[in-house]
Amino acid sequence: FTWKQLNERVDNMAKGLLSIGITRGTHVGIWAANVPDWLTLLYACAKIGAVYVTVNTNYKQSELEFLCMDSDMHTLCIVNGEKDSDFVQMTYTMLPELRDCERGHLKSERFPYLKNVIYVGQEKHRGMYNTAELLLVGSNTDDRQLNELKSQVKCHDVVNMQYTSGTTGFPKGVMLSHHNIANNGFLTGEHMKFTSEDKLCCCVPLFHCFGVVLATMNCLTHGCTQVMVERFDPLVVLASVHKERCTALYGVPTMFIAELSHPMFDMFDMSSLRTGIMAGSLCPVELMKQVQEKMFMKVTSVYGLTESSPGMSQTRVEDSFEVRCKTVGSDYEFTEVKVL
Repeated sequence: FTWKQLNERVDNMAKGLLSIGITRGTHVGIWAANVPDWLTLLYACAKIGAVYVTVNTNYKQSELEFLCMDSDMHTLCIVNGEKDSDFVQMTYTMLPELRDCERGHLKSERFPYLKNVIYVGQEKHRGMYNTAELLLVGSNTDDRQLNELKSQVKCHDVVNMQYTSGTTGFPKGVMLSHHNIANNGFLTGEHMKFTSEDKLCCCVPLFHCFGVVLATMNCLTHGCTQVMVERFDPLVVLASVHKERCTALYGVPTMFIAELSHPMFDMFDMSSLRTGIMAGSLCPVELMKQVQEKMFMKVTSVYGLTESSPGMSQTRVEDSFEVRCKTVGSDYEFTEVKVL
């Protein structure tokens, strides 16, 4: 998609969502890998003042049910599944009433707020809408209601609910505003000197801040191209960078290790790369050295946490190799950091 085409698709999706009762303040869960309409749904929710809730594709039944209940989710958007998980079947298990109810009129005692399930794609499933028909409805609806809701959205309104990993207890929903994530994405791009000429290969999951903020919001604020990898596969990443001539690449250390050690690595041209982000865990000096020498990237590091949207500090692409290896850079502009 061009940005213009994406904007038109987002407007149609937004009008489709409005037609099934989603509006300002509604919580919409997105349970999918990095499919193109993940972004369509994200931006559509943002335009009408709804809150998109990111759902980890690794969730099992109990985790999905906890999140739907805790987040007061109104609408759940799903794909077929991921790895060995069948999202459609898991949804029917959680909501047995869905098979027999009229679409949009779900009544569940366990999930009283949940009214809609949307399948992302063209397939038809009992009790569910799908994005293909919502886009069609939107394309045949005027913009009056959409424009009215767009005018009501404020920069400090909550737009995204991200759930923490829950390593020491139940996951907690972190509420992030338009102001939070747009600025965080913008500042991330500034530290790497992004322009509209850049192409970012995004192989980190969109259900995580790394993907939905540091990648997606960066591309939005700088007008650069976002090359989507549906799920991480080192061969697909290498092929995407080679084919699309990507200038930036994101990943956690284990992703870069998998790419560098792939037996077909030397078959791909990485010379278009100039920068990117390695974050998520400790970044070994030797790995960063290999990334710079073999992938031609002046890779940067980001430090942060979900509650900070997520970045707090980042090295700069112009920093020395030593600074980029041994530090997490300086704090972002308009950010206060206190060492305790």
